[in-house]
Formats: sequence, structure tokens, C-alpha cells
Amino acid sequence: MLKINNIEVIYSDVVLVLRGISLEVNQGQIVALLGANGAGKTTTLKAISGLLLREDGAVTRGGIEFEGQMLGSMQPEEITRSGIVQVLEGRRLFRHLSVEENLITGALFRNASNRVIKQDLEEVYDYFPPLREYRHRTSGYLSGGEQQMVVIGRALMAKPKLMLLDEPSVGLAPLLVQNIFEIIQRINQEAGVAILLVEQNANVALQIAETAYVMETGRIVMDGPSDQLAENADIKEFYLGLTQVGERKSYRDVKHYKRRKRWLG
Repeated sequence: MLKINNIEVIYSDVVLVLRGISLEVNQGQIVALLGANGAGKTTTLKAISGLLLREDGAVTRGGIEFEGQMLGSMQPEEITRSGIVQVLEGRRLFRHLSVEENLITGALFRNASNRVIKQDLEEVYDYFPPLREYRHRTSGYLSGGEQQMVVIGRALMAKPKLMLLDEPSVGLAPLLVQNIFEIIQRINQEAGVAILLVEQNANVALQIAETAYVMETGRIVMDGPSDQLAENADIKEFYLGLTQVGERKSYRDVKHYKRRKRWLG
């Protein structure tokens, strides 16, 4: 479905952010993209969705292909119409609009009838029951978890084939994180939406993803089936906070540069 082939991304013609990134997302898959802050995960998503064009960034080498079509020359709105929808980090919504008005904005480009939009809203409310109760409430007054439901629901209203989720767990309590990820898994299984998930919470991401990639300083340093990566000593130490004997270890205690040298070596 999605193939990223050895891309490089440069901002403002001088800052090299991605260095030869390659990854794939197959039909109906959940793929996780893991890494620390600044690794290049969000830039990878924006390269796919076309939002780099709005930030003085550009793919200067390699290519991105979606369902056989190259995305390099397409505008963000064209990429959205092709079936790729990005949910940005930070729960960005129209805070002065109601929940339902926010959801409807996700369907505006489809030119769907009122009847179809109503049906689509019911599907979203089935995934996120609290939103039905709050549908007339101003979005800016919702909790963080409820706002996360709104932005994912709005993306669903666009009828995506591939959803790009950027850090959906940020700022949420553990119970809410588990709830959100269970719904993400349901959306994948029931609606058939493929998902590329950027997430720092490696534990929960690896539970629902089939495949995962690990990024560091603009490169893919490790990839494979999620269950295998979850048992990898490096992943346990860096992203799950566990040593080989199962004890929690502070990130400050890890000699990160030595591990990176071994990964890239």
C-alpha cells in the first residue's frame, strides 16, 4: 500500500533531517514507528502527507509511493483525497466549534450528502460513545482524552485508507491510553484502515502493531515483527525501560552513543 524508498528530507535547503528512510505499510496493517524526540518520526509522516511543503521542507532524494502512485508532486489536499489522512500531534482541533461540527469538517472535501454524513457520524459515535453525549459541547472544553477521540473521529470522517497517527498517547493517563489504543485496533480490524503509528510509548505500540521500525537521528536503525522487537535487549533498555534481568533502568544510565554505534555499525 505505502512504500517509502530511501528518502532524504531537507528543511530550508540546509538542514538534513531524514537520511535514507525506507519502510512499507501493507493493506490492513498497523505499523509502528518508534524513536526518541528529534529522531525524525513526525517529519516522516509529514513527508507522506505532503505537509512538508507548508514548512519549507522537501524530499530531495528517493520517493514515496501509495497504491502505485508517486506522491512527490502532489499537494496535501490531493494526498488526502487519495486516502491518506494524518492526525497531528497535540490534538489540533477547532476549539470554538462543537464536537459534531469538528467531526463534520473531516468530511467536507468528500461532498457527501447529509444522509451519508449522518451515517458516518453514527459510525464514529459507535467507536467513541462519549462523543455522542458531548456532540453539542464546545470542543475546547473537553478533556485531553476526549479531544484525542475527536481528532481521530474527524480523520475517520474522511474515509481514509491509511491513517497517520502522531503520538496519540501524549499527555493522557495510562487508562485512557489503553482505551484509545484498543479503539485504534478496532478501527484497523473493523474498518480495514491501515495505520502508521508514531509513538514514544513503545510498550503499547508494540502490542497492537504487526511490524515496527526504530528511528534514530534521521535513520532507521532496526525493524522487524513487533513481537521480536519487544524481546530485543536494546528495545527493552531504551524504550521499555527494562534491563535484561527485568529491572527498570533510568535512561540516564544508558550509554546511548555506544548502543547507537553498534546499531549503525
